[in-house]
Amino acid sequence: MKTTTLTTAGIYSVSTIAAFICTYFFNLAMANSDQYLALVGVVMADGFFGVIAGTKREGFQTFKALKVLRTLVTWIILLTTLLMVEKGFKGTSWLSETVLVPFIIFQLISALKNASMAGFIQMEALNAILDKVDLHKGDRK
Repeated sequence: MKTTTLTTAGIYSVSTIAAFICTYFFNLAMANSDQYLALVGVVMADGFFGVIAGTKREGFQTFKALKVLRTLVTWIILLTTLLMVEKGFKGTSWLSETVLVPFIIFQLISALKNASMAGFIQMEALNAILDKVDLHKGDRK
């Protein structure tokens, strides 16, 4: 009888701790769902166009396709860590935007380039878009 009580108490303790941790991350993700969705959308768009472009050039390669998932998981972990720091320390609300905005911009440019190589965007349209990004460099000819 005593071991059953200890086992039940252990199960309740572990399930309570797991529920607390899952609830914390759920609330963190829901409060910042726009950042998570932006991150997932940009990485998946870049990966989608990259896989299609790579398949056209050199055939489908599983390792290169799986790099999309590795990149996605890595950046989700980084975003979660940054959001935990922001939540824990007042005055650091700028941290996730400062770290992620350059990544998002580079991923968007990579997605445009991959979409162009996959044949979804004309090269002239891509050059016009890239020229608008770097106005100080002048037009490509």
